[in-house]
Amino acid sequence: MDTRPRTILLTGATGYVGGTLLGPLLDAGHDVRCLVRRPERADLDRRATVVKGDVVSGYGLAGAMEDVDTVYYLVHSMGQSDDFAATDRRAARNVASAADVAGVERIVYLGGLDEAAADGTGGPSEHLRSRHEVAELLGAGSARLVYAQAAMVIGSGSASFQIVQALVDRLPLMLTPRWVDTPSQPIAIDDVVHALQALGTHEEVPDEAQLGGADVLSYRDMMARYAEVAGKRSPAIVPVPVLTPGLSSHWVSLFSPVDNGVVRPLVDGLSVEMRVRTPPPPGINDAPLGFDEAVRRALAPDTA
Repeated sequence: MDTRPRTILLTGATGYVGGTLLGPLLDAGHDVRCLVRRPERADLDRRATVVKGDVVSGYGLAGAMEDVDTVYYLVHSMGQSDDFAATDRRAARNVASAADVAGVERIVYLGGLDEAAADGTGGPSEHLRSRHEVAELLGAGSARLVYAQAAMVIGSGSASFQIVQALVDRLPLMLTPRWVDTPSQPIAIDDVVHALQALGTHEEVPDEAQLGGADVLSYRDMMARYAEVAGKRSPAIVPVPVLTPGLSSHWVSLFSPVDNGVVRPLVDGLSVEMRVRTPPPPGINDAPLGFDEAVRRALAPDTA
């Protein structure tokens, strides 16, 4: 359990996961600073302190981390840089270096749930390899790294969920590569936020935490179950093994609201099996929601 209020630096506060985490951290009594590039555009909880800074250039990091106990690293460069992996390497090094100087105790990072990236074999996804590389760079400094790993996040602002939602809503027939039958363990945004809050504020936490929902499903199953919950007709799915990742990401981009710079790396990772192999200790990811309930909650703001 939380034992004391902490001073927290939250990067990615204007993103989906970071923005959803901010309220619970403030509600728990923590002093939260949000690092943003354009404070004048940031519409954040007034209880938080907004500081100007940029993890890629390193601007503002030294001042933002002064007297900070925990840093949440919830940023990535997909869709914002032609070489997102190089940009993310630079950002991770800047944060690790600034944390060293400031004497930060803990960095909490959310990456992908992919054993292939972690064991050095790499796998087919540059996105997942990059996410693990960021973890290695953040962990190279003196601050303790707590590495949270998750598959698809089910929530209204999750790019991966938005892709599934758009494909089912807009396509009666889908021609898909073999990734449609890849098993994965999606997790509700509520469970991700609960786990991240615990990992950043509890005294005793693991160095790594694999996070997952109650169900292991193929993407074919996810689309069928999403359709049922949303009251949509389940699309006919025709697997086409020779469909390349490039072509696959192209047609996904045509029918989803997600930027192509984000879609391509995400689609590349759909062929990677992502499931929890080692559950975290009690208090981190207890009794997670099932897929259907996670979808209901994700749709609630749109259907209310």
